[in-house]
Order: sequence, then structure tokens, then C-alpha cells
Amino acid sequence: MNDDTTKLRGSHALSKVPELTLIFWVIKILATTLGETGGDAVSMSMNLGYLVGTAIFGVIFLIAVIAQIKAEKFHPILYWATIIATTTVGTTLADFADRSLGIGYTGGSALLLTLLLISLVTWYKVMGSISVNTVSSPKVEMFYWVTIMFSQTLGTALGDWTADTAGLGYSGGAIIFSVLLLLVLAAYYYTSLSRTLLFWAAFILTRPLGAVVGDFLDKPIAKGGMELSRYTASISIFVIIVVLIMVFPQRAAKGAGH
Repeated sequence: MNDDTTKLRGSHALSKVPELTLIFWVIKILATTLGETGGDAVSMSMNLGYLVGTAIFGVIFLIAVIAQIKAEKFHPILYWATIIATTTVGTTLADFADRSLGIGYTGGSALLLTLLLISLVTWYKVMGSISVNTVSSPKVEMFYWVTIMFSQTLGTALGDWTADTAGLGYSGGAIIFSVLLLLVLAAYYYTSLSRTLLFWAAFILTRPLGAVVGDFLDKPIAKGGMELSRYTASISIFVIIVVLIMVFPQRAAKGAGH
């Protein structure tokens, strides 16, 4: 098999990420919410702290990413398990940076935004595209999951900054990020802006939305939350995600060559 044939087949390979349907975004928001409640359950409710929590979820994240990369095709359960792993490690890592390192929500958000942009720029420089339709090789998958991990971590810090530092509270933060997502949706239908750019904007914005919704569910009533059990909230959201994956079959996104 010559190099041209290999490139041709590679260009038409199915991506190892799901098609971008409505159910994708619903599960994504639920997964980010689960990341917040699940991360807080381990670091706060279990009193293990942010550093230990980050170490635990970091190991789970690495195992999930390795399994995802080794898989020969798209598997919904494996994909969403990896997404959830990025959201939980993102929660504890952001909390560790913001609180334990003492740089605050503003400093944490700025640092993580910088890391996210570096990841995206490096990915583009090396591979020539940051489109999710190209996620079909181990090298691209590495860039994809590192970028997602940074975006999930940034989302936690940004959600906390909006709710606490900006003083908007959890419900206010949820409204802000919901409106921003609606603006991205409007841009998708009514403008010619890059679909890749709009995807990453939406993907990043769903994380702080999930973060403030998660905090709204489990934070004390005195602080504007509902004070639900983190364990109960996490298990309930997890069950809903599993049901959605089972009820609504997802297909792999078409490769860049389609």
C-alpha cells in the first residue's frame, strides 16, 4: 500500500468522536454538571482535599484517554466516560489552582485560558486543523483530549468566577452562560463564522454552565444553592446520562474527507 492510498483512506476514516446532534449537547451539559458534583463529592464530602482528588481523577483520566486512543472505532460509553473523567479532574484541578494555590478565580481563569489557547494553537500548527472531524488518529486524539481537559478546567474556574467574584450567584451564572450559548447557536444558523470556532466556543461554554448548575444543586441554601446531597445528585445525573446514551444511539462523526 503506497503513501497516497494510506492518506486517502485516512482522510475518509470515521472520526472517533460522536456526531454533533442535540443529544450530544444535552449529554455534554449533564456530564459537566456531573463533573462538578462528582468532583466536589470526592474532594469536599469525602474530605480528601483538592490535591488528592486531582490525583485520583487524574489517574482515571489517563486510563480513560489511553483506552479511548487504543480503541479502533467510536464507542459511545467509552467516549462519554472519558468526557466525564475530564470534567471531574477539571473540577478538582481548578479548585486546587484557585483555592489551594491562592491565585483566586480570576488568576485561575486567566491561567487556564492561556493554557487552552496554547493547546489549540499548538494543535493547529502541528496538524493544520482543530476540527473534531479530524479526530481519527492517536496524535490528533492526544491534542483533542488535552484541549478538552484544559477547557473543562477553565470552565470550572470561570463558573466560580462568575458566581462568586462577579457576584452573579449560581442562577445568574447559569443565565449568563445559557444566553452566550444561544448567541453561539444564532451565529451558527445566521452567520458564516467558522463552524470549528463555533464548536469550540459552545464546547467551552457548556462547562461553566454545568459548573454553576452543579454548584446550584449541592451548595448550601444560604449561599444560593439547593443543598442536595452531592452523592445523590451525582448518581442521579449519571443514571440520566446512561439512559440517554442507551435510548439515543450515537454515530461517529464523518471524517474530514466526507
